[in-house]
Amino acid sequence: MKKIEAIIKPFKLDDVQKALAELDIKGMTVTEVKGFGRQKGHTELYRGAEYVVDFLPKAKLEIVVADDMAVNVVQTIMESAKTDKIGDGKIFITDIEDAVRIRTGERGAEAL
Repeated sequence: MKKIEAIIKPFKLDDVQKALAELDIKGMTVTEVKGFGRQKGHTELYRGAEYVVDFLPKAKLEIVVADDMAVNVVQTIMESAKTDKIGDGKIFITDIEDAVRIRTGERGAEAL
C-alpha cells in the first residue's frame, strides 16, 4: 500500500476530488494547511501598513491506496491540480506497512 500526500492550491481541491472520484477512490483526508516553498510569501497592505504573509493557504490531501493504484492517483492529482504557476504544490509517496479498519478488524488492502 502507498500513502499519497498532496499539497495543492485550495481552489483546485474540487477539481482534484472529482477527478479522483472517477478513479473510484473510496476515501481521503483533507486538511487546511499553511506553508511555503519556492513560492515564498508576499507583502500585503492593510490599513496603510505593509506586512509580510510568510505562510500561504494550501490544502493537504492524504490518500492510502493499493500499490497498483498509486501511479494513476499521482498522475490524476498532477493533471487536475496543475495551474502552470508557481505554488502548484507537491506530492509525497510513502510505503504503508499495514492498515486496520477499527470497526471490523480488517487488515491490509481490505481495510481500505
